[in-house]
Amino acid sequence: MLCLEQQNQTQNLLPLKRSSSDMNESDHDLSVQESPSSSSPKCMKPRGYQLQVFEVAKKRNTIAVLETGAGKTMVAVMLIKAIGEAIKSNGHKKLIVFLAPTVHLVNQVLVMTPQIFLDVLRKAFLSPEAVCLMIIDECHRATGNHPYTKIMKEFYHNSNNKPKIFGMTASPVVRKGVSSIVDCEGQISELENILDSQIYTVGDRTEIEVYVPSAKETCRFYDQAQFPSLDLKGKIEALCSKFDASLLELQGSLQSNYKDTDDKFNMLRKRLSNDQAKVLYCLDDLGLMCAYEAVKVCLENVPNSNAECEVYRESYLLCKRFLEEVLCIIGESFPHGDENLLDLGSGYLKAVDLGYLSPKLHELLQLFQSFGGAEQVLCLIFVERIVTAKWTHCRQKSKRKHWSHFALVNLLFATDVVEEGIHVPNCSCVIRFDLPKTVRSYVQSRGRARQDNSQFVMMLERGNTKQRDQLFDIIRSEHSMTDTAMNRDPDAHILKACTTEEVNAYHVEATGASVTADSSVNLIHRYCEKLPGDKYFVPKPKFHISLVEGSYECKMTLPPNAAFQSIVGPSSRNSHLAKQLVCLEACKKLHQMGALDDHLLPSIKELPEKNLIVKSKESASGAGTTKRKELHGTTCIRALSGTWGEKVDGATFQAYKFEFLCNIPGELYSGFVLLLETKLDDDVGNIELELYLVSKKVKSSVSFCGQVLLDAEQMTKAKCFQEFFFNGLFGRLFFGSKSAGTRREFLLKNEARSLWSPSNMYLLLPLETLNTSSPEPCQINWIGINSCISAVEIMRKSSLLGAEHCNGETGNLSPYRNGSCSTNVIHFAYSMADTNNLKDMVVLAIHTGKIYSVVEVVNNTSAESPFDGNTDKASSKYMTFSQYFNKKYGITLMYPGQPLLRLKQSHNPHNLLVNFDEEGTTGKTLEAGVLVKKAQMHVHMPPELLIRLDVSRGVLRSFYLLPSVMHRLESLMLASQLREEICCSSNFHISSALILEALTTLRCTENFSMERLELLGDSVLKYAVGCHLFLKYPKKHEGQLTDIRIRVICNATLHKLGTDLKLQGYIRDSAFDPRRWVAPGQRSIRPVPCKCGVDTPEVPLDAKFHTEDPKVMIGNSCDKGHRWMSSKTIADCVEALIGAYYVGGGIIAALHLMKWLGIDAELDPSLVVEAITTASLRSYVPKDNEIATLESKLGYEFSVKGLLQEAITHASQQELGVGYCYQRLEYLGDSVLDLLITWHLYQSYTDIDPGELTDLRSASVNNENFAQAAVRQNLHQHLQHCSGLLLSQLTEYVKSISESHTDGSLQRPKGPKALGDMVESIAGAILLDTKLNLNEVWRIYKPLLSPIVTPDKLELHPFRKLNELCASRGYFIKEKFIKKGDMVHAELSLQLKDVLLIGEGYEGGKKFARGEAACRLLKELEKRGIVFSRSASKKRKLDADHIDDSTASYMEIDVCDQLTDENLSELAINKKRKSTEDQLPPESTSFSSPTNDCKNKDCSPNSGTPVIATINTKKGGPRTTLFELCKKVQWPMPTFNSTENKSRSPIEFGEGSEIRNGFNSFVSRISLHIPKFGSMECTGDARADKKSALDSAALVMLYELERQGKLVIGGS
Repeated sequence: MLCLEQQNQTQNLLPLKRSSSDMNESDHDLSVQESPSSSSPKCMKPRGYQLQVFEVAKKRNTIAVLETGAGKTMVAVMLIKAIGEAIKSNGHKKLIVFLAPTVHLVNQVLVMTPQIFLDVLRKAFLSPEAVCLMIIDECHRATGNHPYTKIMKEFYHNSNNKPKIFGMTASPVVRKGVSSIVDCEGQISELENILDSQIYTVGDRTEIEVYVPSAKETCRFYDQAQFPSLDLKGKIEALCSKFDASLLELQGSLQSNYKDTDDKFNMLRKRLSNDQAKVLYCLDDLGLMCAYEAVKVCLENVPNSNAECEVYRESYLLCKRFLEEVLCIIGESFPHGDENLLDLGSGYLKAVDLGYLSPKLHELLQLFQSFGGAEQVLCLIFVERIVTAKWTHCRQKSKRKHWSHFALVNLLFATDVVEEGIHVPNCSCVIRFDLPKTVRSYVQSRGRARQDNSQFVMMLERGNTKQRDQLFDIIRSEHSMTDTAMNRDPDAHILKACTTEEVNAYHVEATGASVTADSSVNLIHRYCEKLPGDKYFVPKPKFHISLVEGSYECKMTLPPNAAFQSIVGPSSRNSHLAKQLVCLEACKKLHQMGALDDHLLPSIKELPEKNLIVKSKESASGAGTTKRKELHGTTCIRALSGTWGEKVDGATFQAYKFEFLCNIPGELYSGFVLLLETKLDDDVGNIELELYLVSKKVKSSVSFCGQVLLDAEQMTKAKCFQEFFFNGLFGRLFFGSKSAGTRREFLLKNEARSLWSPSNMYLLLPLETLNTSSPEPCQINWIGINSCISAVEIMRKSSLLGAEHCNGETGNLSPYRNGSCSTNVIHFAYSMADTNNLKDMVVLAIHTGKIYSVVEVVNNTSAESPFDGNTDKASSKYMTFSQYFNKKYGITLMYPGQPLLRLKQSHNPHNLLVNFDEEGTTGKTLEAGVLVKKAQMHVHMPPELLIRLDVSRGVLRSFYLLPSVMHRLESLMLASQLREEICCSSNFHISSALILEALTTLRCTENFSMERLELLGDSVLKYAVGCHLFLKYPKKHEGQLTDIRIRVICNATLHKLGTDLKLQGYIRDSAFDPRRWVAPGQRSIRPVPCKCGVDTPEVPLDAKFHTEDPKVMIGNSCDKGHRWMSSKTIADCVEALIGAYYVGGGIIAALHLMKWLGIDAELDPSLVVEAITTASLRSYVPKDNEIATLESKLGYEFSVKGLLQEAITHASQQELGVGYCYQRLEYLGDSVLDLLITWHLYQSYTDIDPGELTDLRSASVNNENFAQAAVRQNLHQHLQHCSGLLLSQLTEYVKSISESHTDGSLQRPKGPKALGDMVESIAGAILLDTKLNLNEVWRIYKPLLSPIVTPDKLELHPFRKLNELCASRGYFIKEKFIKKGDMVHAELSLQLKDVLLIGEGYEGGKKFARGEAACRLLKELEKRGIVFSRSASKKRKLDADHIDDSTASYMEIDVCDQLTDENLSELAINKKRKSTEDQLPPESTSFSSPTNDCKNKDCSPNSGTPVIATINTKKGGPRTTLFELCKKVQWPMPTFNSTENKSRSPIEFGEGSEIRNGFNSFVSRISLHIPKFGSMECTGDARADKKSALDSAALVMLYELERQGKLVIGGS
């Protein structure tokens, strides 16, 4: 369709964006506007005759009759331009349509076929009134029932506002036989009336003959064929009869006669007859040699039936044997030594005499040889049969080396399809090997010769008067046609009104769509094609016509899964019309039932209700996918908020006691109390959790201990304590420094109101040591708190906090300054203490504000001792401790002779929620606050610089536990908050921990995540929605229900539902970083300012906050809580929440959640009763005891037998008039078994990896598994069907199952899909019969499906095993596939160190062929001691020396910085296990004959030197480049060995703006093995972090490969 938008009509005449000059230069029917001798067409000026036609066409509807190549399309373009400008100027919004009758034409001019335009009009997507110009190419076709005719009669002539018509043809007369002037006049008048146009042709032929040279017409005569062996045809005919009888005999040997079997055998018998006809035609018309080659062609086209049943294989084999024997018979007709006669020029005449070549073919070859000369000849040969074209083309190609003169001859053999539409450029010769049958064919084929001095050759048999008369008649008819067209007076011939019969039609008022009796038959067939079917049943209507009282009446039966089953049409005068009328009635009824939409199209894709889909009609691109990343905020935790900070008369708090118990005796931890304004849910405020420290565990418990009332003074002290301790331990009490040029200030010098926020208001206070006599459940340690308050007051008053210092002032504040000095007394700032009581004392350094615990008194040391440099990383320029403190802090020590104290430094808090020892990371340096085992750092300090704090070391220890405990509590509070929003019913209770699991992604590195619940939720959602749709829409078939369900439960829909309810704010998608956790009153020392461009905590759902940039990191949040998240994570969370509610409250709770989400999945009991009632009314005639026997095998007696009968009835039973089948029940049962098996696995295997759980489900829930269960339980005997193919495959499958344990085949036989479908449909029937009792269905099905696969018995797909094995060893697999008929040949190549292994498979499908090839490779690897191990596969990438980082980078795994490389890899594997099997992209290649074996080659698969682009030197770039190189050339993956070096002095890394300083450096060594070359090792430069060191080593290796000639780097 050529649509011209009126706004830009002038700028864009054609939608294909080609100028009219382009059209002139390239289109097949366009004029070239230059002198005849010009070779470079440039001018756009129309020719004179084109202007004549154009002027006429502007005035009236016109049929332009011009020769092929005369430039009719140029006139059409001129007309388009003129009318386009006119409609633009008057503002009308109309379209221009360019119709071309064949696909070939459409491909050239990019317009529309008439059939498509007719469908568009009938379906009311377009009306004739919307079209202003209709260009009809090859308009002579507008006769009979052609779409051109229907367009004009059904729409054009009935339109009130008709478009202009411009028709184009070279031959307005198309009928066979002689056409006189009167005949031509009649045909032209009929064409004019239909097209409402008048013929116009150019009278003056002079200019046309200049631009469109006529081909020189000649005839070549050949002798009549004299076939030497007349008995050969008889032999072939007898042989055909023999094999036809064999096919009949084989058909008769079948136990049951089914229609599909009869159709198959009839098709094969017809094929046999056609092959015989082809061979006999070649013998008669082309000769013995051509017949011999034709048999070879037929043999190549015999289908491969390996995938079908044994009977079909035998029948195909008979057809093949027939052709082989024919080949043998013809071959025997060649005397020995004469097979190569045609290779020698001298052998042609002898070949003709012997009958090897027919005289006709010999004449054609002689004609080819006459083309010798300097000029190139492009020759088009028209033949009647395709076999002639195929043989002649192949023979000429194979013998070309002997015909040297053919170097300048290009031959194209074609049937009449090339007569119209296909442009054959520069054709200089057209040969009619077989004569044309119509004037149109004659004119059109002659018009293909467009060069000057071109030839048009027709081949005639000498003495054949019939051929001669036929040719003369055609030539006379052409003259009559030309004379009639040229002498026609347009004014004398008035167009008659086209008679449009009153047709039976049905119109849709809403759209104007229509269907006529004529088109209704096609629409019914199209509707049936959209119904679900399988290889045993093709849905199609059945017609039964009966003669009643002289009239015909037709009854139509639709497939069992149609909206209705049968209908009887009105009586009619003939059987053909009766069939049309019943189809028209059926279309009307289907539309009224909603099976056809308002455009009269099968409404497969249409959803019945708006509430089943996302509210926006088009979900955003990429929504719900891993590729899309979205910026989202974090939901505030309401339970942590409070207004008590403003209360002046005290407040009442809800108190929650924290108790800690270490597994090492003697390790004591002080209890704490959490004071909140809000009471927490019981399952949040009463929990236990394990905290994992280095070499020990601490069991933590949280419990509610009532209410606590604090007066105003106590609240002030509590807040001050919290500010002091959290900032002193995890932050800084001093801000500013001389070096930074800012004033050094004590954080708590003034009131610290800015450190508190109403959204995060709670208190964490230490408890006194357990006192069993105290009646209070929790006693706050006010003594310790008061001592800390005193320390704060001292710090506030101390002159040391100013910019200047006063020497000797320190001691002036001490009450013990002038007291006696005992050797056992240590002077602290403002106090003294006995040396025996110092161990584990908690102290505060007044000059730094840091909190320490005392390890010991270091005797024999003092402030005058040599400075050790371990304090504040000071340099060696200080001689003594006294000098250090004096010069750096301006402090003069009063007691320099006192022994120094060894103090344990405070450190960053760690993530204690994860047991990293189990993750294989013990003793390794991990990032982001993850616990690390390394040497403890102690400092030495004079006691007089320390303030004693009256708190125990147990309090200090507990402080390090608080961030992890609070993080878990905060997470549970968030989960509880979401639960409140969902508004749970009192009938069930879903624990916060379960909801938290559903909100937690793998990226959090917790010991739980949403993966398992997501898997379960997926099944629950599928079942609930599927069951709801099944009950609600009893008239919709399986395909419609499946499509609706897919759209309801797809990730895009779930993402929309989740974001509408702001679920994204609850999701935990990054590992806990305790260094960024901040308590109320604490000032963060690691701020991440927001650069997201959003002022609010919540991020708007806007496309500007979406990206697919792989560099955007997922998980890390800014201080406002904004973080990037994978779009799919939100959809996964929705499924996981559904799973959590199913675990906690069963299907009722899950349905409650779905309702909250906006998913309509209500299971109405009344609809269940209705479905059961419908089944109970179903008529059925089972065999004797069929139902009872099946019920005994199932161990269940149906209350409604009709359900079971429906469940075992295949759609092919339509042949017997059965109006139902199991497809709807199969749809229901599929989701039932999916849920039941998933739930069984979820409960049975609580500790296995989520990916392994997915594998278990895949292995259990599949058609093959169900088919095997059916055979084990002998259920297959009860499948009701009418398919011979299905019966044969069932028989073979049952036999193969019984023999499979001894067969030893690499691939198990696959069961007929119908068998597994029946198992699913019976489950659906039981579900309905038990009124949706899932437990009862499982009680029946668990023994039927046993043994259910277990983790130790899990058998992965061979290719999956091979893929994981190679990935764990760093090998790459390359795939090659070629389809050969119904079979696929797969070749997998695997490069080991110095051996290339190749495994091949040859099966009926790509998956099976690849599996076969993978099996062979696995066996070969096993011989070499390389065996697949699932545990090894799980642990691959945990080795730090492997190229994990590169792999992660290549796969674009976006994980937050808190995780280590090792953990990233672990997560990547587990996550990837849920994806498809094909991790490496397949590569197509040319076909090589399969050997079904595994080959070894002592070479590398790539002999050429690989070339890569310039290396990306950004982080990860060199590793990715090296990874892709190894994958491309199949080198084993390189290995890395990294070492870390530590230094006391800073090290400078990088250059220019990239310079960095650090105290640690990493150096990586890389090793790469190149097959048949050896191993290469390189060492990278020192870098500040491990990944950069890996990149450096990879970069050095890439340049070394280039230096050694193993690689070419582009741009280097």
